[in-house]
Amino acid sequence: MTFLDAIFRRLQEQANVSLLREIRDGEFVSVTGGELSRLVGQARGFVRALGPKKGERCALLSPNSIRWIALDLALMAEGLIVVPLHSRQSPGELAGMMKDSTPSAMFSSDETLAAEIRSKWPDGPQITPLDGVFANQGMSDAPAYAHLDSDPVTIIYTSGTSGEPKGVVLNAGNINHMLGCTNARLDLLMAGGHQPDKVFHYTPFCFAASWIAMLTFLSRNSVLTLSTDLTKLSAELKLASPDYFLNVPTLLERVRARIIETIQKRGGLTAAIFNRAQRAFLKPEENERAVVDRLCLSIANIAMFPKIRKNIDPNLKALICGSAPLAVETQVFFMMLGISVLQVYGLTETTAICTMDDPTDFEPGRVGPAIPGIEMRVAENDEILVRGPNIFAGYWQRPAETAKALEGGWFHTGDQGEVDGKGRWRVTGRLKNLLILNSGLKIAPEPLEQALAARLPEAQQLVLVGTERSHLALLLTSHSTNGLAAEQIQAALDEMNATLPHYKHIRGFHVVHEPFSIENGLLTANGKIKRDAVAVRFSTEIERLYQRPPA
Repeated sequence: MTFLDAIFRRLQEQANVSLLREIRDGEFVSVTGGELSRLVGQARGFVRALGPKKGERCALLSPNSIRWIALDLALMAEGLIVVPLHSRQSPGELAGMMKDSTPSAMFSSDETLAAEIRSKWPDGPQITPLDGVFANQGMSDAPAYAHLDSDPVTIIYTSGTSGEPKGVVLNAGNINHMLGCTNARLDLLMAGGHQPDKVFHYTPFCFAASWIAMLTFLSRNSVLTLSTDLTKLSAELKLASPDYFLNVPTLLERVRARIIETIQKRGGLTAAIFNRAQRAFLKPEENERAVVDRLCLSIANIAMFPKIRKNIDPNLKALICGSAPLAVETQVFFMMLGISVLQVYGLTETTAICTMDDPTDFEPGRVGPAIPGIEMRVAENDEILVRGPNIFAGYWQRPAETAKALEGGWFHTGDQGEVDGKGRWRVTGRLKNLLILNSGLKIAPEPLEQALAARLPEAQQLVLVGTERSHLALLLTSHSTNGLAAEQIQAALDEMNATLPHYKHIRGFHVVHEPFSIENGLLTANGKIKRDAVAVRFSTEIERLYQRPPA
């Protein structure tokens, strides 16, 4: 049975059960399995009338919604290859991806964005409004296309952190294997419960991890709630009250910063107890904890942490986090509150996942063991190599780059890592991000940036520079509209530099007053910093840092 067969069978079995819903204006808008089946049939009828042939590409450009899911399932059921795109990317980037994937049809929920894409690519395919698909009265209940494992199902574009985005071709075999792994891990988390999982989802479906998560939730006994307004995420989360949901580190770090800021503003005894409780929790050995710290931790466990946990979500069993490195301090912070943070590591090319934390045995700072059926090892420069049924079929129309990525029969992730005796992996950096000083010394920036972020919670984004220079320097943005005081930054640098070898000392900094964003071209669509773009944008400021005498 393929992943599509499993999903459609579940829709039939739960025809009268609400299993998918959106939050609109503080209320649930739900569909049953039968209603979602009818939406899929309606979309299939429209697509058949439109006429794309099996194996052709169809682009899907829209925020998450019930209709997005219905159309995605319909396109796959018709044997078409779905190209999901992010509505927050620029029209030029979107047109470039479409020119690369050459879709025969495109569906969009944003007429203004569609018009801008047409202006960038006048010879492109017809762009059909999403509403038009479901205004169609035609239906198709024909059997779904029977995918072979080798059949392409989707082309998902990489984030383009260090160059042009590439189309990653994932086939049915990749997805069949991955959904078996994700369902098994969620079964462990839910400990064999018979009630439907309650799941909240806000990350865009155009990202591989988010899309795999969505297919996983549809294939298991769950009620999936979709966020429709990121500005109301906190209120939507409380309404959905999920057992678990997928996160990116940025959100968890913002939640942590907001909790700490709120408590520090209260000041007095509350802040004092909280600060000492944190200090005690970070010292796992009882004999390392001062008596007062142990007392404060006991008080916080009884009177403070449960209230904070309830304010986030009283039913939450775990936060699942992926897409970028998560600061250890943030993971430990939520554990202190009584909320497990389970990490997942992978790339689009690995069908989103290589490793997943075991809910019954995980360690902060590590991303869990390899998923069943795949192999991982460390090569030269500590690069992580992977092979198995999760590895992509290749980059769309890029045979040379595909051959390079799969050299020797292993996928070269470009990430650096290490593995412990229990098979749990730690990702330590990205090869392309290595800073090479003019002395020849190589420095991974990510561990230093994470350590500094822990000392400067007011900082929003930190980027180290230093390639072909004599020392490291720092660019940073702030959560606060008032910015960061130079004295505060320098104190944090002095404290951290004292723990580092001389060649890792950060000897200058510049505060950027506008946060890096998708809109200003300094973040990728999934929130990763475009380091090369940052270096170009702030080349003048960086040059000034190296004209000053080092601190």
